[in-house]
Amino acid sequence: MKKLGFGTMRLPLTNPDDPATIDLEQFKKMADIFMDRGFTYFDTAYPYHQEHSEESVREAVVKRFPRDSFVLADKMPILRVTKSEDYRTFFEEQLRRCGSDFFDYYLLHNLGRDRYINTEKFGGFPFIEKLKKDGYAGKIGFSFHDDAETLDRILTDHPEVDFVQLQINYLDWDSVAIQSGACYDVAVKHGKKVMVMEPIKGGALIKLPEKALEKFNEFYGPIGDPSLTPASLAIRYAASLDEVQVVLSGMSNLEQLTNNTDYMQEFKPLSDEERKLAGEITEILKGTGTIPCTSCKYCTEVCPKNINIPEYFGLFNMHVVTGNKSKMYYERFSMNHGKASECIKCGLCEKNCPQHIDIRKRLEDFAALYEQA
Repeated sequence: MKKLGFGTMRLPLTNPDDPATIDLEQFKKMADIFMDRGFTYFDTAYPYHQEHSEESVREAVVKRFPRDSFVLADKMPILRVTKSEDYRTFFEEQLRRCGSDFFDYYLLHNLGRDRYINTEKFGGFPFIEKLKKDGYAGKIGFSFHDDAETLDRILTDHPEVDFVQLQINYLDWDSVAIQSGACYDVAVKHGKKVMVMEPIKGGALIKLPEKALEKFNEFYGPIGDPSLTPASLAIRYAASLDEVQVVLSGMSNLEQLTNNTDYMQEFKPLSDEERKLAGEITEILKGTGTIPCTSCKYCTEVCPKNINIPEYFGLFNMHVVTGNKSKMYYERFSMNHGKASECIKCGLCEKNCPQHIDIRKRLEDFAALYEQA
């Protein structure tokens, strides 16, 4: 199986302001090219495109190609599960929407420390294990957005899964908040294959700032290969990891699909020089007003309100660099911890901080950004 997968959460639209208006004819053309070039992996999920992604995959892929010629992955919407019986109800609906009798890969969608509680309560893992046993799922796993410690706990509790889907890109590799590298290492430790999502960080690694783009063009300029774009560097970075099986790209038009399949058709792992380039671009992106926190956690050792300072600062830095603000991560990082607004200004954290960060003021900034409606 080639290492590029078609993520169907950013499909072409007939109305750019309405995610439900999928341009089915363009999607069919994209699927044709994708399959013709030897790529086979399609990834969908219950909520994508206001619940229209699965049916679009049925029309563009399932109805038009032999079932053994492509690989189909879908995800259980665990956020909507409120009782054990819901798993069967949602799964049967997904089979109908996709027009398939089974899924090659089936995942519990978006696990983190919060959703893991109910997933355990309602029996999510035994449900997908039975799907595999009964032939309704070839491989089982889960997609994950949280820290490496939580991932390690889940994989320790559930060695029966075959794979895990992680957010991996070169910007997040050493991120305090996302922990791409640490999560990948945990998956490898547990012997799990890795599917990659968000390799271009929601587009942030395509629209590079001027200084980073200059460095990119300086490196690749003499080569003159039009397929070597900022997107190609990011996707190939993730695909170069040994235990990565598929890198998903949410392709929105024919141009993106053509470009991605051009350089991934005969995949070449990053060279040492390209890895160095990715590191240099990362440093440029990080040098844009971020908080110089090293996540030593000396501050949390003395905080009387148990505020999760390093992870909050990691989220703040992610927002500064990319413009993206993920309140989902804040909700997870604040579980069993004080919120940023609960800081009592005692100053103990700053006395313990080796980087001499103005933590109290930075927590105010963070609370203003993440806790306002």
